Amino acid sequence: MNGLMEPWLGFTLLDPWMLLWSLLVPLGFWLRHRRGIPAIAFAPEPFIGRGDLRSTAPVPGQETVSTPALPRSWRVWVSPSMRLAQAASLVLVVFALARPAQRVALPLKKEGIDIFLCIDVSSSMAAKDMDPKRSRLALVKDAAARFVAGRSGDRIGLVRFARFPDLICPLTLDHVALEGFIDGLTMVEPDGDEDLTGIGTAVARSAQVLRDSLAKSKVVILLTDGEENVATDQTPEEIGPARAARLCEGLGVRVYTIATGIGKRRSSGEWVAIDTDQVSSLAQTTGGSFYEARDAGAIDKVYATIDELEKVEFEDPRYELRDGFLPFLISAITLWWVSLLLRSGRLSVLP
Repeated sequence: MNGLMEPWLGFTLLDPWMLLWSLLVPLGFWLRHRRGIPAIAFAPEPFIGRGDLRSTAPVPGQETVSTPALPRSWRVWVSPSMRLAQAASLVLVVFALARPAQRVALPLKKEGIDIFLCIDVSSSMAAKDMDPKRSRLALVKDAAARFVAGRSGDRIGLVRFARFPDLICPLTLDHVALEGFIDGLTMVEPDGDEDLTGIGTAVARSAQVLRDSLAKSKVVILLTDGEENVATDQTPEEIGPARAARLCEGLGVRVYTIATGIGKRRSSGEWVAIDTDQVSSLAQTTGGSFYEARDAGAIDKVYATIDELEKVEFEDPRYELRDGFLPFLISAITLWWVSLLLRSGRLSVLP
């Protein structure tokens, strides 16, 4: 019964067996009707109800005069509704005893994921080795935007880097604005002062922002097509990938690294594979994963894989049962008192 009642009426009965008492309501009215109406000196309702009553028995020698039918007043029509009101009030009392309750869904709690996209904008991202019509950066931007669109419950930020890391967008749930920042990414000037690849500093900058995060999971997705060339043996003060990995490990930040493109082009025009040992070790140390994307579709596949790995865990749906007997009880008392007031007023029957 509850399975049918709840979808339609919005409540369930905790003690549905109490509805059996409602069978006594028609039984009581039937017994009352069978017992009959007590004898009274004047009964207007049955009398008026006989609209076809014409006259009493004729008197010999006296002309018979037909008596016109008496009109049915509003009290005649309303009087039966009092009994219906009493019956309805008793049924409502039975429903109150059956303990109607509403199943109210409690707010779902979830532990969101904070993610930083760390995108390389060095001039080498202008290469069109992955798609003859589009640059590496254009492909990366499109794939990143699609990834963001599918993570509506997570805060996502954006860091772009070449020689220096720039915080373009802090962690935010405003993904429309974030997609606008991603679309506006441009490469640095070729062979300029900034045209280098500082992987370690970029990851460290992202981890620095994530340090104060209270999210259950903190992730950096690093996308680059080059090798670390800022932190070298000659620049020990710079933060290299290994140092950034230790920093992330201490802060509980996982790093997923994606190496894009088929390699780097030498001055002779020859393509050679880049050294991915540092970015691979960076991912492994922090508990993340390393991927290579050598064509346009591979970037989307990598993002899809990361999307599956970094799922938000929702709590099981929780409900709270709230008693709803009070409206039924109040309605029952109201109907009963209305019927009593009517009977003692204009609808009273004189004895």
